[in-house]
Amino acid sequence: MKLKALNGFKDILPADVALWMRVEATVRDIVSRFQFSEIRLPILEKTELFARSIGEATDIVEKEMYSFVDKGVTMRPEATAQIIRAYIEHGLYVQRPIQRIFTIGPMFRHERPQKGRLRQFHQVSAEVIGADHPRVDAEVMAMSAMIFSELGISVSLEMNSLGCRECRPAYKEKLLAFLSERIDHLCDDCKRRSSTNPLRVLDCKKPGCREQVADAPSIVENLCAGCDEHFGAVRSSLEQLGVDYQVNKFMVRGLDYYCRTTFEFITGDLGAQSAVCAGGRYDGLVEQLGGPKKIGGIGFGLGLERLVLLLQQKEQDQGRPNELDLFIAGLGEEAVRLCYGLVNELRVTGLRVGLDHEGRSLKSQMKQADKAGSNYVLIVGDDELAKGTGVLRNMGNQEQINIALDAAAIQQQLAGA
Repeated sequence: MKLKALNGFKDILPADVALWMRVEATVRDIVSRFQFSEIRLPILEKTELFARSIGEATDIVEKEMYSFVDKGVTMRPEATAQIIRAYIEHGLYVQRPIQRIFTIGPMFRHERPQKGRLRQFHQVSAEVIGADHPRVDAEVMAMSAMIFSELGISVSLEMNSLGCRECRPAYKEKLLAFLSERIDHLCDDCKRRSSTNPLRVLDCKKPGCREQVADAPSIVENLCAGCDEHFGAVRSSLEQLGVDYQVNKFMVRGLDYYCRTTFEFITGDLGAQSAVCAGGRYDGLVEQLGGPKKIGGIGFGLGLERLVLLLQQKEQDQGRPNELDLFIAGLGEEAVRLCYGLVNELRVTGLRVGLDHEGRSLKSQMKQADKAGSNYVLIVGDDELAKGTGVLRNMGNQEQINIALDAAAIQQQLAGA
């Protein structure tokens, strides 16, 4: 039997790791500008943590979690609840009243695998805990937008308000009355949700259900004075920061802990899996999990698989970026021996340099250099050895010059090119 990875679990091959590293480096750079600090969390948590925070009636808890029932533990399906657990357990609110924390790592959900959606997926989660000002909501969205901008990925921001404990019950009653008149035309999942979590009906992706709720009452039109003021301030703050957005009255998100601001960054380049980043405010979650009262929070999860897919598509359109600054083609054992030391000297200076060790022909080595996208090739054969020089070829315009077989001279030439 041929062994291969489990369905929904994927190897990240060397050819793709460079893109992953680029995404992670960009994320780390940008979140550091916003004063976020990294936290590293375990894969396993008590099942109760996710049931209490995400919600017993959510699809994640009901259908998607990988749980060891006999042990009462679960492989994390998301990171916000984990970060809040660590925030409470270690008393981070005592150390600093407002915590800006992020984490990067694998999450696990038993979903139907498809493009951009795996059972083991990787996510950036960033949270601001202890702040409830609308400007913080806008700042978190602006930070997300900056990540996409600096990666060169085109997305659009959609946002909504989910209200709070004061205004949401009255809205739910209106929504339930609306849904009860259409219950026979909803899918089985939405029929169940209408009694357990009616807001989730608005988020159903099935065309029949979307048609039925097209005229559903909007929660934005049923906010209490405090939530309405907060939502208006978030919008004006986004406008001040120059972040474009659209209000989507059907955005409810799939986790029970969200309130007030909720948002998604959408792309049209991944088919059905259009959301590449999503998040919102979760005031009250700290208290719900046993922490201090009246501590607000907002954060987001950003899917790395989907980001990498978008970058791969972009590369296909623009051509693969170079992997090497220089490839040295040594012809003959003596030439390879000299080049072996020269390559190391150049790598010490910070250059990305490749060398063939298999004694291949010049034609084959030039193909290697071209496949790696090398900017330059240095050709060294018997004649070059005798002269103490090599032939440096610019792979872009095919121009070539003779250059001393000296690391400093080669580095200077490449730096001035």
